[in-house]
Amino acid sequence: MKTKKNVDVKAVALGGLTAAVYFAVTSFLAPISFGMIQFRMAEILNLMAFFHPAYAIGVTIGCFFSNLLLPSSFGLADVLIGTFCTGLSVLAVTKTKSLFLASLCPAVFNIPVAGVIAYYTEAPFVLTAGYVFLGQIAVVTVVGYPLFRFVILKNKALVNFISLGRNDRKGVYDGNAKLPEMQEGI
Repeated sequence: MKTKKNVDVKAVALGGLTAAVYFAVTSFLAPISFGMIQFRMAEILNLMAFFHPAYAIGVTIGCFFSNLLLPSSFGLADVLIGTFCTGLSVLAVTKTKSLFLASLCPAVFNIPVAGVIAYYTEAPFVLTAGYVFLGQIAVVTVVGYPLFRFVILKNKALVNFISLGRNDRKGVYDGNAKLPEMQEGI
């Protein structure tokens, strides 16, 4: 449904819902979501942006509020740099044609967050960057990618729902494509 100003109400609602889920998951798992060694499970939501850009906005807003409001955060620097890095990451995910490559974006784009963590913990930057990178790989690529690839992409109705019917990635997740054909772009 679109309003007179051509705003996609479903996309805005999905963005808001995604932000709320990101914040809720990060809050619930706060002990493992922050620190030099972190496994922020909400980062799996980055892969939703592969299906529709509305999720990118939601993930970025969810990250902003998680870093701003949760006590485990590394202050204003984490709010600004962490949110900026997440925003770049999900933007890259929306442009990526491969789900696997999309799963690597959070690990690559969140390396600057290691600078913030290294500053506050006085740990070596290279070590911290390695931990941030590996934490993102563990969550998004090792857990998130198989979840999306082998569970979500197998359900055409679910793919159509989460993509809001968007079909501009023919062969990647087209609801009319046969499953073996979907493997090519993934």
